[in-house]
Amino acid sequence: MSTDTDVSTGAAGDGRGKVTLDDVHALCERYRNWGKWGPDDQIGTLNYIEPEMVVAASALVRQGKVISCALPYDGDGPQNGWGGRVNPIHLMLQDGGDAAIGAQDHMARLRYADDAVYMPLQSGTQWDALSHVFYEGKMYNGFGQEHVSSTGAGKCGIELTTEKVVGRGVLLDIPRHRGVPWLEPGQGIDSAELAACAEAQGVTVGRGDFVLVRTGHIAMCRARGSWGDYAAGDAPGLSLDSAHWICGNEIAGVATDTWGMEVRPNETDEIFQPVHIVLLVNAGLLIGEIFDLEKLADDCAADGVYEFMFAAGPLPFTKAVGSPLNPLAIK
Repeated sequence: MSTDTDVSTGAAGDGRGKVTLDDVHALCERYRNWGKWGPDDQIGTLNYIEPEMVVAASALVRQGKVISCALPYDGDGPQNGWGGRVNPIHLMLQDGGDAAIGAQDHMARLRYADDAVYMPLQSGTQWDALSHVFYEGKMYNGFGQEHVSSTGAGKCGIELTTEKVVGRGVLLDIPRHRGVPWLEPGQGIDSAELAACAEAQGVTVGRGDFVLVRTGHIAMCRARGSWGDYAAGDAPGLSLDSAHWICGNEIAGVATDTWGMEVRPNETDEIFQPVHIVLLVNAGLLIGEIFDLEKLADDCAADGVYEFMFAAGPLPFTKAVGSPLNPLAIK
């Protein structure tokens, strides 16, 4: 396991102005997994998961307790229209009123309700597909951005991961580790803190694990009674330095309770969402966002068990660059 706590400048943790574009490029080169699983690979770090790891994860189920880490998909979600992302819009196609006025009388005796949803696939709890982000014209494994067109992702679509996101999950509760209710916007989480939190909680993290990192950002929004600028605004999150611990441990995926996973404002003005460039584009790491970790965190704190079986398959939207899901921690 790598425990480096620097990027190429020796800077780490919070704050802007400490990281340069050269530092980002150095991390990209250091942790690039292009070709590691062959030139045609499209699932990245999910390759770390072996069948025996899933079997071992099932042994973590001791109480039969199932905890969802999903926000409700409804009009009360956090989206504010940034990039066209709106909260899900739920529409009834048929309802009890249709039955009452005779609109369904062409059927013998049975009456029914039916509904539909319009939603951006990344409007709530979601996984980023490896086709979600490009840098310098490339996505994971060197595939060109031209493979994602108006018909969807011809490479690295989310549907390729639907049977892969099952294994051992670990929660790292950073606010409880710091002794605060939540991290403040702009506060970063580096490799040293991830390692220290895991040690304090009595868990190890290794190859093929899914790591859920709680910042408390959703708890903060609930406490103030408003989502505010949760979507695309300043937020706590993973710093660039966290790539050392994440990639060094060869984890399969990481998810947070924030809109964009990484600390905002970003640690450099030279590139937007630099941690995505390192982890998603170069390392091929599965990234989850807007996970509601509050119930799980309370349960883990109560029984002292921070590991669990984790099942979080995306919906198999063909050629999609992201997907909603209902991630389950099973203890």
